[in-house]
Amino acid sequence: MSDFGEELTKLAEGEDGKRESSVLSNPGMHCPWLQERIETVVTGGKKKRDFAQTTSTCLSFIQEALLKHQWRQAAEYMHSYLQTLEDSDTYRRQAAPEIIWKLGSEILFYHPKSNVETFNNFADRMKNIGVLNYLKISLQHALYLIHHGMLEDANRILSDAETWRYGEKSSSQEVLINLVQAYKGLLQYYTWSRKKMELSEIDKDDYAYTAKTRNMLSQSCRTSTNICALLKTPGVWDPFVKSYVEILHEIVPSHPLMLEFHTLLRKSDTEEHRKLGLGVLFEVLDFAGCSKNITAWKYLAKYLKQTLIESQPAWVEEVWKPRRSWWPAFHFSLFWAKSDWKADADLACEKAFVAGILLGKGCRYFRYILKQDHEILKKKIKQMKKSVKKYSIVNPGVCT
Repeated sequence: MSDFGEELTKLAEGEDGKRESSVLSNPGMHCPWLQERIETVVTGGKKKRDFAQTTSTCLSFIQEALLKHQWRQAAEYMHSYLQTLEDSDTYRRQAAPEIIWKLGSEILFYHPKSNVETFNNFADRMKNIGVLNYLKISLQHALYLIHHGMLEDANRILSDAETWRYGEKSSSQEVLINLVQAYKGLLQYYTWSRKKMELSEIDKDDYAYTAKTRNMLSQSCRTSTNICALLKTPGVWDPFVKSYVEILHEIVPSHPLMLEFHTLLRKSDTEEHRKLGLGVLFEVLDFAGCSKNITAWKYLAKYLKQTLIESQPAWVEEVWKPRRSWWPAFHFSLFWAKSDWKADADLACEKAFVAGILLGKGCRYFRYILKQDHEILKKKIKQMKKSVKKYSIVNPGVCT
């Protein structure tokens, strides 16, 4: 750790290269004013050295300096605290690397004269010294690099950590490896998202469009591989799952998770997300395999009404326009009205409401369901008729 000790010595210096309070005469534990202060606290003024008490007191000074954001002073104390790695007590010596990493990384993160190279050197050395903390340090090291926009370097750190093993695989290692894979997936998701944005700016007739499309799909597969394992692991993985689901939405829009994706989008405070939530439902129902999914139809019926109540007919028009020519025959024919009512009256009612909103009260599917006599669903059908009359995007009298 001597190199890091030298780095701390430099960081503790002021702009003119001098100590803020005193001069370190030599590398290592040579801070006369600091040593004096520690000995005074520990021994009550008596010149009695006690290794454990000295390092404990030094640790208190570091923590106090961190609380007061005195980064240079904390670096100087830290330089002295490194001697705890030579503690004769096995427990304290084994605990030291994690303490040094946590305190040192915070100092280097905030210190005004710190830089990425210094942090990298420190992290690499701590991985070798605190081998049991290798995964934790690697993860935090990667997050530091991400913070500084060094995504390729962060990905390399995570890739190395992903294959790292020490002794028998413990449950704690398993959790950390899951986190490493998750963050690696999140980095790949960011790359995929960027490629997707680049693709949207290229003309579809351009030769580069096909090549970039393949590249984006390849990236999405790599990303989903890293994140999908989390779905089987207990825990709260929402930020990662959302990224995974967004990729699924792009490459498998009929995936069962899309309904959960819709729920997340619907609850968002962002208008763009809520608008996408409507599109997600239409895309699910574009597939024949989902045409009998009553949950999807319930969600669509409810969200269509909510969207129109909130005066957003443009959202509905936008998703409906490319489907206007084929959805009526695909979902809302008289044949399907009879078949759906016979198989599942609840499903037929949800579809009828959607048909009425999109195609107007003249739609054959809507008219057929409206005429059915069903004691339990009578009230629901009556309410559906009123809602369609009030919210349909089609002018009255138009028959489809």
